[in-house]
Amino acid sequence: MPTILAVSGSPSTTSRTASATDHALALLRAQGHTVSHVAVRDLPAGDLLSGFRDTPALWSAGDAVAQADGIVIATPVYKASYTGLLKAFLDLLPENALAGKVVLPLVTGGTIGHLLTIDYALRPVLTALGADHVVQGRFLLDSDIIRGEAGGTRLTAEAERRLADSVAAFTAALDRRAAAAPALKLVAGAAR
Repeated sequence: MPTILAVSGSPSTTSRTASATDHALALLRAQGHTVSHVAVRDLPAGDLLSGFRDTPALWSAGDAVAQADGIVIATPVYKASYTGLLKAFLDLLPENALAGKVVLPLVTGGTIGHLLTIDYALRPVLTALGADHVVQGRFLLDSDIIRGEAGGTRLTAEAERRLADSVAAFTAALDRRAAAAPALKLVAGAAR
């Protein structure tokens, strides 16, 4: 079963983006996937901003990316793009860090006008990092993520359905990649 890593780029500790990410991971966990979550805000800010990779926390986060079969990249929209916090983390990843991985962009924002952030801001950097397959991303409005009085969150029924559809497309792409892996190894071995 493929392993999944979520990387969320919200600086907020009460982030709707992190809540949506946790919800997506719960759907994946229910399918039997091993999942983990790196909240970039928990990494050393000084090291991120200075581009200093040689710390245990950043090694660990980079190793988690390297070992995952699928990556959920989650971010709120700030100034019509993904967050600078997420950008700082992505900038520290090695070239082709996402090669061989299936990636699901998950974006939250206050208005539907930010929908294009997925295709015009986030997808190009994911492709530049070598992602072989970036599935159609999911945009959720902040109003789709409802905070409860006890501190928890829930998604509206429509947002729940759309997120489940995106997770299904993501897992189907992971399954296709896993099924093709033996054939790819044979081709690579024959090329030597």
